[in-house]
Amino acid sequence: MIKEILQIGEPVLREIAQEVEDIHCQEIQNLIDELLDLTLKSHGVGIAAPQVGISKRIIVVASHPNIRYPDAPFMSPFAMINPLIVSHSQEIVIKEEGCLSVRQKRGMVARYRDIEVEYFTRDGQWHRKQYNNFIARIIQHELDHLNGILFVDHLQEDLMSEAQLKLDKSLI
Repeated sequence: MIKEILQIGEPVLREIAQEVEDIHCQEIQNLIDELLDLTLKSHGVGIAAPQVGISKRIIVVASHPNIRYPDAPFMSPFAMINPLIVSHSQEIVIKEEGCLSVRQKRGMVARYRDIEVEYFTRDGQWHRKQYNNFIARIIQHELDHLNGILFVDHLQEDLMSEAQLKLDKSLI
């Protein structure tokens, strides 16, 4: 059972996650269930397996309006296994992000507006699908976790507020 979401400073958050080889094994299916549950309980819109200490290429996308993202569009939560961005738009959008693994911090991050992703579903079905705007942002954020990258690595400091900069300095 997963007890908590790991916080910045944990080494696994900086590792490149391993591909999932057996999607149907009970351990992977249980992990997906726990990630889905934890995302909703934490008022998140996504989570990646490394955030709970499991170095596997699994993300959950669970966009819904909540206290952290009141304007988030609603969609049924789903898992992406071994996801890969295969194309993206040239348009970049800079918006505020936060992270369940970096509590009390938000900042402006540049992301592609539109992406096309290949991935497997939890039942082993292969998909190639386009996503845009907020959902594309979630996916890019979570894919970063699979590559050992945190949103703070992308912060657009020139666009950050004075309060956010003070918080940065207090973390050092």
